[in-house]
Parts: sequence; C-alpha cells; structure tokens
Amino acid sequence: MEEDRRVRRCAGLFLEAREQQTMDLAGLLGGGEAIRVTQKWFAIAPHLFAEVEVEGSMIETLSSISETRWKPFSEIAAQVGVDRLQRAIDAGLVVAEKSEDPRHARELQARELQWHPLSAVAHMALRWSGVDSIATQNESRIRTTADLVADSGLPPPHFHRREDATNRVLLQRSARESLDALFKRRATCRNFDAGATLSLRSAGAVLERAFGMHGRQEFLPGVVAIKKNHPSGGGLHPLEAYLLMQHVEDLVPGLYHYNVEAHALDLLSAMPAEEARALSLSMVAGQDYFANAHAMIVVAPRFGRSFWKYRRHPKIYRAILLEAGHASQNLYLAATDLGLGAYVTAAINEVEIERAFGLDPLFEGPIAVCGFGPRAETRVTVELDPAERVWDALGNLKSRHGGEAMQ
Repeated sequence: MEEDRRVRRCAGLFLEAREQQTMDLAGLLGGGEAIRVTQKWFAIAPHLFAEVEVEGSMIETLSSISETRWKPFSEIAAQVGVDRLQRAIDAGLVVAEKSEDPRHARELQARELQWHPLSAVAHMALRWSGVDSIATQNESRIRTTADLVADSGLPPPHFHRREDATNRVLLQRSARESLDALFKRRATCRNFDAGATLSLRSAGAVLERAFGMHGRQEFLPGVVAIKKNHPSGGGLHPLEAYLLMQHVEDLVPGLYHYNVEAHALDLLSAMPAEEARALSLSMVAGQDYFANAHAMIVVAPRFGRSFWKYRRHPKIYRAILLEAGHASQNLYLAATDLGLGAYVTAAINEVEIERAFGLDPLFEGPIAVCGFGPRAETRVTVELDPAERVWDALGNLKSRHGGEAMQ
C-alpha cells in the first residue's frame, strides 16, 4: 500500500529559472510591449539523464520533503496531497524506498558515490548529444577571426601587467635545451595523414608516457599507489583511457581500453572502418580535422577513485579536470617527440561516447578527447604555429623530425 512506503527528496537537486522571449504582435498592435517574456522552472538532478520542467506546485511539494530523512508516504501526502506527491515520484524528483523504478536505485547509488552536489550537476547537465559544432559555426554569421573582431571587437590583450607593481626584476633567459626544442615543435594538429598508418609501437609509447604506470607501491593490503608522469589529486590517478583506433598497424578498427597494469590494449568492440569514421566524427562534435586522427583517446575518470578519499569535496572535481590537462600535455609532448601530431578537445558529444563504450557518466564519464597520429605533408586546415617549427610559409610540413623514431 502507498502508506507503507517511505519517501524523501532526491539529493543534489537544483532548480533553474529561464526566461523565454517571443514576439507579441497583438500586444504591439494594441500599443503594448512587442516582446512577451515567459518564465519556466527546470529541476536538474545528477541521477537523471534529462532535466524536468516543473511548475510552482511541484516546487512547493519538493520544498516540503526532506532530502535526508525518510518519511511515510501518507504523512507527506497529508501535507501536499496524494496527486502532487505522486507526480514528484513519477518525475524521479522524490524517491520511494524499495522502489523498482531504476531512477530511484540510481539516486541511491549517486548518494553513495559521494559527489559534491554542484560538481555533479555541472558534470551531468553540460554533456552534449548530437552536437555538430562546425555546422553550428557555419550557420552563424561568425566564421572567421575577422568576423569575430567585427562582432565583438578586439580580444583582451595577450600581455597583462599590473599598474600597481612597485618594482620589476628582469629574469635571465634559460639556456636552450632539447626540451625547449620539443616545446617549440608542440602544436595542435588539425591535419592528419589519413593514408598513413600509425605504428603500434609508437601508439604504445605515447600511451605509456601519457597514461602509463612507472612504479607502484602497496601501503596496505589492497591500497596501492602508482607513479605516473603527471600529478593527481591525492595520488589516486582516476583517469582511464578509452580508445577508438582507425589506422593503426596490427589493430582492427574499433574500441579499446588501455590496461595500465598490463600495458596493453583490451579490445572492447571491433567495427568496420566506415562505422569507426562515423563514430570518430560524432565523438568530436563534427570537428572533421580531429576525427582523422589515427588514435583517439577518451579521457574518462573513475570518479569513485577520487571520491573514496575526497567525499563530497568542493575541489576534487576541479582537481580531476586539472589532471586531464596534465595528461593531455604529456600526450602532446610524447607524440611530438616521435614526429606525430596531437590534439585535445573538450567539444565532444559525451552521450554518444558513453553509449559506444558502455560508460555511466555518474561513475565513469568522458571529459575530453585526445588524438594523435602522423601529420599530413600539406596543411589544409589552419593551425596555430607562431614559432614556425611545423609548417613553412607555403603550408608544407617542414620535417617529421626523424619520423616515427620507434617504428
């Protein structure tokens, strides 16, 4: 019976008000306002895959129910009404104890995972699905840098100085080393050679340097610390690397997982080259120049690794994002050292990636996609190369710097 159930409000619930403006011809002709403004409220909760439009009565219902304490259905219904309470339950915003609704079970799992509520909402609500960023850009009137300047004016200057500084101490320039040369050759690649093949050995070298393990130590039974080439919040290293391989020697096209412990690629699903190409384009939201990469890496943290120590911590999600940046820079340098091009992008269709790799974003969600492979000999898509170490003035590749040295 309904009275036997206990209920409580879902955790991490946020309400957002949005205004919508529409043309009001009747109002204009009647001497009133030409624009009609309407306001709608939306409920956003981490355990739900979609936002829920709510009305004032729903908001009132939700505000009457505790997030932490289970209360009998009959007790809450006596306060807000049976129908209103049931609508909140049906929307997944109120959780019924021992419910068979999968959303209710997922809400309990979300609590146990120890997300900070604001971080969880941002992570879940800002995911893309079906976005073609290039088509959207082409449909807008801003297509070039000149268009952007014409629309928004000049950007804030690169060089910033504090006018309230009281002194200036000039620093000595460092001696040029091999690392400096590597840094100068590091540039985001938008021109991959689709006709070339990436060697498996080079792919393994990049993965090992960017995501691989270089030492381990067991502090307690079941508590192991590992050494990687980048820092990690609490030394927990939650990042996982999932790969879409397209033109790699001795590998069938398809989806892989980088097994850090074994330094191996575990095949998850093989697929025809055409299907792999379509998925690659979807993964990077229509950025076809990135979709041509021979190896594409989905950076997907296992959030429970970090939340085990930093429970509901307001800073740990930021630390995870920082770690993804550290790892992607290492990937750039490792690829550049082998004469390969690389990139990282946050403009990704997370939902399609989750479906392809079987990931639940609440537990293990993509936050970026990296890629690497042989550069094309000729530049077709513009690349930023201010140091002029990659391309000559005619758009020809200057040098592969020894090519794939490990091939």
